[in-house]
Amino acid sequence: MQLLKPVVTAFVLFVAALQPQVVNSQGVGMSPEEIDALLLRLRDAPPVEALNMAEHLKREWSISGSATADFLLRRGRDAMERGEPEVAVEHFTALVDHAPGFAQGWAERARAYFELDLYGPAVGDLEQVLALNPQHFEAIMGLAVILDSMDRIQDAYDAYLQVKAIHPNQPGLTDALERLEPLVQGRDL
Repeated sequence: MQLLKPVVTAFVLFVAALQPQVVNSQGVGMSPEEIDALLLRLRDAPPVEALNMAEHLKREWSISGSATADFLLRRGRDAMERGEPEVAVEHFTALVDHAPGFAQGWAERARAYFELDLYGPAVGDLEQVLALNPQHFEAIMGLAVILDSMDRIQDAYDAYLQVKAIHPNQPGLTDALERLEPLVQGRDL
């Protein structure tokens, strides 16, 4: 059975390479300038509009430009939806091996590692995401949540503030900042 696994993986990658590339409705992803402009608008947008913009950015960040990468991303996400983070890690590892410059692959594997309580590898992958895409507010939020769960209160608070500078309407952000602020800044007597 162990010998069959590499053969099946090779076949799956071969078939994925034959599939048409998945792209957005314009036929290509947004330009870096368009993404930067959307990120600037995200900071000042009203909550509902901001959430829509954030979803649009996440879709853009999920465009790899490679049919194989898109296939592996989809397989990993499907595994996560089925509650199989171990399987997802395998797909996402194949993805980051295939496309190491694709930040979303690292972000997805970090999410799977987090689900497995493997905080060290999750943090390592989030660092890689941020090296490739410093504005990836979901990766910064993930890092903040991990630091928070490790009781690294000041570091978590600082990371949450970085998220706020990019996407002030990020779900869960205001609650986290309000909860940590008294711990970081002290309480008035």
